[in-house]
Amino acid sequence: METTIISGKENAGIDPVLTAWHWEIPLYLFLGGLAAGVLFFSAFFFLLKKEKQFPATVINTVPVAPIAIVIGLMALMLDLTHKPFFWRLYTTFKIESPMSWGAWVLMVITPISVLWSLDGFKVWMPGLFGKFNWLNRLLELKRKFNTTLAWALLVLALILGVYTGILLSAFNARPLWNTSVLGFLFLISGLSTGAALILMFSTIKDEKKLIAQIDLVLIGLELFLITHMFMGFMAGSAAKIQAAQLFLGGPYTMPFWLLVVGLGLVLPAVLELMSLRHIKVPKLIPPMLILLGGVAFRFIIVYAGQVSAY
Repeated sequence: METTIISGKENAGIDPVLTAWHWEIPLYLFLGGLAAGVLFFSAFFFLLKKEKQFPATVINTVPVAPIAIVIGLMALMLDLTHKPFFWRLYTTFKIESPMSWGAWVLMVITPISVLWSLDGFKVWMPGLFGKFNWLNRLLELKRKFNTTLAWALLVLALILGVYTGILLSAFNARPLWNTSVLGFLFLISGLSTGAALILMFSTIKDEKKLIAQIDLVLIGLELFLITHMFMGFMAGSAAKIQAAQLFLGGPYTMPFWLLVVGLGLVLPAVLELMSLRHIKVPKLIPPMLILLGGVAFRFIIVYAGQVSAY
């Protein structure tokens, strides 16, 4: 029997899957997107002078953002092979490098998010501000620059949200990641998870109603972008089609369509619509499902992307 070998890749194991990124990276991407969403809505509604009508959005939820950023950076640090040399990212700035953008944006947004969160931390821990008077002085100084900080956060939060997706899409060798849709998809997902977290903190009817309406729009945009992404894959090269097939009958079909689309987008959208129509729905269920879907989305995309190859 004669066998013709057209390509060495046809030999089993000759082109192994390289899984270089593990749980630390999707966790970092999720927490970065969540922080971006929380900070964006806080700054946006502050500039609209809605801090009294929407206290959960502008003040009470905000301390989660710097905490999420710090935990995300710790996860990223764990992933680094040469941890003592992370500072070298800050010896240069390369405009064409998503990692360079991310490193500098995180360096700027982290201290600003801590300052912006002082009002929220005072709500969380009033005793601490009663004990340390310097915190109150810092808070009063921060309030003088609230408008400037809000405009800075509005821009930085959008960059951070987009960066979490562009970080992946810049990898040309991974067809699943190499799509222009991914940056916008991660941004919208981050904004949606931020809105979901605000819904968990909010106790005011008008605030919950508006944030739920915004979240419904964001969920609709996510579903549109996911559909557009797969349509682009199926109309692309053989490698793109193979990447899409990981989710269309392949090993990631069930996790993606059940956890991300079904439980993470469609079901909470239905529940939020029911709530807006005054049908009693447990307050925490829709936002918790959205957060679960956001985590699952990033884990699945990161792991599936490393399986896809040209």
